[in-house]
Amino acid sequence: MRTTAPAALDLHARLVSEAPMHQSAEFITFIGLACLCSAAGYGLLALIAVLVWQCRRRHGGTQALPPVSVLKPLCGPEPSLYQNLRSFCRQNFADFELVFGVLDGGDPALEAVRRLRREFPSLPIEVVIDSCQHGSNCKISNLINMVAQARHDVLVMADSDACVQPDCLRIVTAPLRDEAVGLVTSLYHAVPTPSVFSRLGAMYVNEWYMPSVLVAWLFGYRGYVSGQTLCMRRDTLQAIGGLESIANHLADDHQLGARVHALGKRVVLSPYVPDAECHEPSFESMSSHEVRWMRTLHVLRPRSFPFIFLTFSVPLALLGLALVAGAQSLAPLAWTLFGIALAARLALHLVHRVRGARPVLADLWLLPARDLLLCWVWCKSLFTSRVIWRGNEFDVDAQGVMHRLS
Repeated sequence: MRTTAPAALDLHARLVSEAPMHQSAEFITFIGLACLCSAAGYGLLALIAVLVWQCRRRHGGTQALPPVSVLKPLCGPEPSLYQNLRSFCRQNFADFELVFGVLDGGDPALEAVRRLRREFPSLPIEVVIDSCQHGSNCKISNLINMVAQARHDVLVMADSDACVQPDCLRIVTAPLRDEAVGLVTSLYHAVPTPSVFSRLGAMYVNEWYMPSVLVAWLFGYRGYVSGQTLCMRRDTLQAIGGLESIANHLADDHQLGARVHALGKRVVLSPYVPDAECHEPSFESMSSHEVRWMRTLHVLRPRSFPFIFLTFSVPLALLGLALVAGAQSLAPLAWTLFGIALAARLALHLVHRVRGARPVLADLWLLPARDLLLCWVWCKSLFTSRVIWRGNEFDVDAQGVMHRLS
């Protein structure tokens, strides 16, 4: 039976209209598979990077090291401030001093310093109280005031929330025996206070940010610098223009590393990993910190920042699973890739807890909220240039310079 002309035309029209729909479905399926592959691949890479790092040995050598000035900028009370500062008084190091600095003589953090002076009367402990502001970055202004009072030429700058073991100074200063090394820095492990927001904040650091840093390190990137711990010689600091050159920058640690690299000197990532107390009493506190950190990444990597979502393994895998839902033939592959991404994410959650003081499974129920919050913080930081730091609001321009708003 012959097809009439109108029927043939109708068949042709339907085939033409269905072709783009078929191509569109294939494209969506392809994007879904790409998301799943990316999520599984990155999750495995992050886990491998963390495991490789944990296999590194902490060793500072036995050679004599020059005297060290440890600079500790303080600002306000912190839950474990005394215990954290005390850990720096108990170093197995021949000759060192502690220099504490505040911008306000009424700062309650000074009470912890007074206790330390009573407990360690033979340890040189200096206090610098100076309200002089050298730029919009208050932490750097505080450090500038302290550097002028430090007696020794090897400077270790460490945050007030850091808690270390007695071998810390020996390990972090050891690389400076090599004249080609200009700066030593370290990763850190976030230890939360009991608040649920503190626990979520610690998961941000331990299970996303630090693994991301280690993935870059695994592939040879040596530009990471953390303000949590910085160790350098005074002459190197002077050669880059002092801390004054970075006093207005949000990413002050990165700027310091970039200037050291410009001198032709190396930045070394120490195998020592201090604990850092994570205290987030409220959602507002946690979110403002994370938006500031994300905004810092945005400033440092403006072109690649929109693609950071590729490191959000489980949300990305869920998106991929949804996009391939219509392709039944690909279901086994899709679920396998999703399972790999999920297993790697769970392993990242557990691997840093095995030797910790807290129960291994205590925060497992927070995983979905943590991953969703990570996406929210990333989205928010795409569309804002404002950050909150120590209760003050700043606008951050494209060069990372902070302009105070309040």
